[in-house]
Formats: sequence, C-alpha cells, structure tokens
Amino acid sequence: MSVSSPISPVVDHLADLALWEAELADDPLVMASSLAGRLAGVPDPRKPQGRRHRLVVILALTACATLVVGNDCVTAIWQWAAGTDQEILARIGARYDAWTGRYLVPSEPTFRRVLAGVDGDALDSAVSGYIADVLAGQAPVPVLPAAHGPAEREQRRAVTRQATARVPAGLLPAAAIDGKLLRGSVTTGGRVFLVAAIDHSNGTILGQRQVADKRGENTALQPLLSGLDTTGMVFTLDALHTTKKTARLITEALNAHYILILKANQPLALQAAQALLSGTDTAFAGHTDTTDDRGHGRTEHRTLRVTDCDDRLFPGARQVFRLRRDTGGLDGIRTSKEIVYGIASLTAELAAPAHLNHYTRQHWCVENRLHWVRDVTFREDSSQLRTGNAPRNLAAFRNLALSTIRFAGRTNIAHTRRDLHDRTDAFAVYSI
Repeated sequence: MSVSSPISPVVDHLADLALWEAELADDPLVMASSLAGRLAGVPDPRKPQGRRHRLVVILALTACATLVVGNDCVTAIWQWAAGTDQEILARIGARYDAWTGRYLVPSEPTFRRVLAGVDGDALDSAVSGYIADVLAGQAPVPVLPAAHGPAEREQRRAVTRQATARVPAGLLPAAAIDGKLLRGSVTTGGRVFLVAAIDHSNGTILGQRQVADKRGENTALQPLLSGLDTTGMVFTLDALHTTKKTARLITEALNAHYILILKANQPLALQAAQALLSGTDTAFAGHTDTTDDRGHGRTEHRTLRVTDCDDRLFPGARQVFRLRRDTGGLDGIRTSKEIVYGIASLTAELAAPAHLNHYTRQHWCVENRLHWVRDVTFREDSSQLRTGNAPRNLAAFRNLALSTIRFAGRTNIAHTRRDLHDRTDAFAVYSI
C-alpha cells in the first residue's frame, strides 16, 4: 500500500496562491479604480475552500451602496447591490454562473459574514490610504453628477460663508481628534467606541481606530496617526488627551504640533496658565484676538489672549492661552460666559492669537461634520449591529462616503445621497 506524500498538495496550494496574486495584479477593477486597489489589499478572513465571491467585489459594492440614501444597514446595502446591472458586475469581476449565464451578487448572509469578519484596522487603513492618495494627488478626485435645479440651500450658504469668513493667512494643515460611541451597537467585546481624525479645512476623515471605551482614547492616537504624513500638522484635542505622553508623541515621534485644553486633570499646569494670563485686557492688548459668530439661533463672541511659555509648563509647550466665550441669542444679548485655558506647541511665529482662535473654533468640526452627520444622516446610533467587526466596518464606509462627497465639493450630505439615483453614477464616483 503506497503512502501519499503531503508535499504535493502543499506545492499545489502555493501555486494556486501565486496564480491568484498574479490575477489580482492584472485585475481590471484594481487597475482602474484607486479605491479598489486599496480595498484589494485587505486580507480575506474566509477560508479558501468554498469561497465563491472575491472580497474586493463585496467591499466595492458596499462602498458604492453607502453613498446612496437609505443604505444604512447590511440588508439595504445587499438589496441595493442586488440590483446592479450585469455589465457593471462583469466589470467588477463578480462571480459568473455558467448555468444561468449571469453574473451573481453575493447573498445577504455573505455580506454579513464578510463585514463582520474583515479586520477593522486593515479596512480603516485601506480607506484612509485612499483618502490620503486623493489629498496627495495620487488618485483622481471623485466626481459626482451635477444636481438638478438651482443650487441647494446649504451649498449656497457654504459659498457665502467662504466668501465672508475671516481666515488668517499662514494656517498649517490641521485635524481634530475625538471619539464617538456607537450607541446602538454592542458586540461580544462590549460597546463600540471609535476615535477619528478629521481635517479642519475640507472635512475629510483622515483615519479611525477602535478602543475599549472613552478612557482608552489616548491608546488609539499612535496607531491612528502613524499612517499619516503628520510632519508640520496641527492636532486639536480635548482635555481628555492633555497628558504628557500625548504631548511627547505629537511633538517628538510625529514631528507635529498640538493644541490641548487644560482642565482639572492637569491642576499644576492649569494653575500656572491662570497665573500667566491674569491681568487686564489692556496688558494683553497686543496679544489678543476677538471674533464674532452668528448662526444656528445664537451669537458668540470669542476673546483669546495668549502669552509665551516653555517646557516647564508642559512638554513641548510654547504658548498658553485663555479663551472666553460669551454666547446669547440673535438679539445680541449675552446670556452665558465660559472661560477655558489651553496650551499649544506652536511658537508665536507659527501661530498668532488669530491662528489659535481659528484652530480652537475649527476643532468643533469633529462634532458638526462627523459625529452629527453620521448620527443623523446615516442613522448610525439607530443601528443595532452586534456581530464581530460589522459596526466598525460600516462606520469606515460611512467615513469614506463623507470624505468622497466633500472631495466632490458638495456640502449637504443628505441632499447629495438623494441625488445618486442611478447605480451607474454611484459606481462611476470611484471609477468602477
């Protein structure tokens, strides 16, 4: 009785893998679409045996579906994908059934298994890599079909705000970092808490990482920012991140700058800041900036005074500031006052009071342009996904959709998603 050797099956398996890699390198979808090229690098969590649909096809269908209004859950994404034209399915490399002579869309359970099993870090890296490619000019800027009729209201207002906004010259690239709890989603590992970085100027999401809870936000900073070109960037963070470890990470390891808020978690630094910035308005007349904002049913008067400091106050610190916010109704009557203190690693030559005032104001884009939009427009907190990495992975595709729409120069996310009625238009956004 002959004994079979295990070497032959192993060699055959390696040959199959080499053939698959060669086919992937020549894949028309990967070669034509910058996004598909990034998604093709995401490891497939499924076993090779019985694998009927390519991972990049499932991820590409999910990315395009998320652009369209109503596709905020796995069932809706699958239903939208199921209506894809045969020509498009052939172009993206969908599975061909010789018996029916048709290209097949993966089933809803397949979408669920794949989105739950795909590694969240790998998918976030692919999405942020594509966004970085567009920002660097290495990938074409997504183009959306023109909206029918007159310009939408928020689009008109955005043009007006841009024309009238007082933006100081010499601003450095800046991003806000903050965390968000997915309130409706609970997995076997607990509740899903995501930390993201969003660009101040264009609202694109530069990266995302998952942590155990809000107290773990600091642990996400290094993996979140390590894949970005951070040299010379400014990062704005809330008081939770005001730690010496974070300050050293940003200024030393990342060669970037920080603007941090001082509160009771750093009592000595806060007391020192209060002492340095005490005095009359006249004493700080040359080191003060004031701005007035009006909108959303209220007015706000912001007064920021600043003075120099050094590492004795906080690692990498070069300036300390006091920001006073006086808010009230549209009648101009101030009804509340708030004073906060902060530190910046930017020197006075890099950031005058007007720059610091602008950076701290723009930090709130993480709430207004990311958290609120995902909650309201994408109904993220209403989702009750509880399987594996699916909640985080769908959040990554929502980040991709937000960045794509803003790359195309559109302001109102909901209005833009309603414009994408034609599936061909949705696939064309990513050159698919």
